[in-house]
Amino acid sequence: MTQINHIVFDIGKVLIHYDPNIPYSRIIPDEKERQHFFENVCTHEWNLEQDRGRTWDEAETLLLETHPDREEHIRAFRLHWHEMVPHAYDDSVAILKDLIASGHDVTMLTNFASDTFRQAQKMYPFLTLSRGVTVSGDVGLIKPDVAIYELHARTFGLDPATSIFIDDSLPNVEGAKAAGWQAVHFTGAEKLKADLATYGITV
Repeated sequence: MTQINHIVFDIGKVLIHYDPNIPYSRIIPDEKERQHFFENVCTHEWNLEQDRGRTWDEAETLLLETHPDREEHIRAFRLHWHEMVPHAYDDSVAILKDLIASGHDVTMLTNFASDTFRQAQKMYPFLTLSRGVTVSGDVGLIKPDVAIYELHARTFGLDPATSIFIDDSLPNVEGAKAAGWQAVHFTGAEKLKADLATYGITV
């Protein structure tokens, strides 16, 4: 059995829910129009660049150059971002807290824009409980780039071989493995407990 000395959590869809459709179901009620908007205007790839460190002003300006008629909908993304993260996953948060309380070394590694992460910490104070966090928007790198895992390990003095990473995204799990980490795919709290148990970690 591999000895695990460090546990690293992703945040979005592991500890807190994220869904842009929540505010946009009100802003763009028509489902087909809303889908077209997300596929062609405020796309996943566009949003990911804010996770890489691009400012919201830069991001909005870029889209307004090509979609000037969608200004209200474009600016709504940042304006109503807090509605996209409406609740925590209490069962996962309980695991996080139990691991910390029992003396495990816990950090976080997340793809998150810098400013919205600080907003999320105010909304969800448990995001301040771990020993520390690497935020992609702060460091200019995003998962699954191996470089961000290597940076996290250097920053927190982790041995990758004895560190386990938890993420809901399979590509991010594979990125961690490529960096020499142990890693598990998160699909729910009960499976996470079972996965941790295989490494001798009980919660």
